[in-house]
Amino acid sequence: MKTYLWSNVLLLAAAGLYGQQPERVTVPFSDASHARMVRVHLLNGTITVKGYDGKDVIVEATAGGALFGPRSHGQRQPDNIDGLRRIDNPNAGVDIREENNVITIGGPMSRNGNLTIEVPYETSLQLKSLSGGGITVEHVSGEIDANDLNGSITLTGVSGSVVAHSLNGQIAATIDRLTAGKATSFSTLNGNIDVTLPADVKANVKMKSDNGDVYSDFDIKLNASNGQPVVEDGRGKGGKYRVKMERTMAGTINGGGGDLQFTTFNGNIMIRKKK
Repeated sequence: MKTYLWSNVLLLAAAGLYGQQPERVTVPFSDASHARMVRVHLLNGTITVKGYDGKDVIVEATAGGALFGPRSHGQRQPDNIDGLRRIDNPNAGVDIREENNVITIGGPMSRNGNLTIEVPYETSLQLKSLSGGGITVEHVSGEIDANDLNGSITLTGVSGSVVAHSLNGQIAATIDRLTAGKATSFSTLNGNIDVTLPADVKANVKMKSDNGDVYSDFDIKLNASNGQPVVEDGRGKGGKYRVKMERTMAGTINGGGGDLQFTTFNGNIMIRKKK
């Protein structure tokens, strides 16, 4: 087992680099010939991942507010500091670890910033941004898991399987190829879902928008069970009798195949055929 560790790596480690050109660091995998995974977790900031014809991961960090620099303007100063001068921490506060062909990148818990990451084309991703900024992935093939609490998710030219979830943000994806047998889902609470799929994709689809509509130029064959009430009778066990009229629609594209799910509460769903 080989482990690489960059703790407070030399990304903008010098105090004089605040707000200037981004710094880059190259991180090798233990074995570039085997399956690869990159995990990224930011509290505040944007994550951009781009596939390239290489074997290493290249991480580029830029200031976005105060990721690697002084505290942002407008932030309340503590009391009783008369005559004292704040000493800004020049270190990045970013950890990058590699172990067993998994590279994990973690940002500081209290600052904003942006990461641009180049990965080999065939790399699986787990990406999470919690309090701001969007997630963008371009030209990557693998298992892609993108979770953004308060931002949009944009996937362009990706292949494999996708799980994309945003609480407050839209989801847009252009998929070149889906892996057979792998479920793919797109979900958001507040935002549109706009997904372009290969024209010959074979899929079983479930679509639900509580406060929106579903649009597609595919010939989606809806199941006969759509629109039928769902009855839950729990009276024999001391419960209640309930009838639900579900808004979920289920159907097939090109005769059916892998599972595809689209769910939004406030927004429209667009399922497009790639031209």
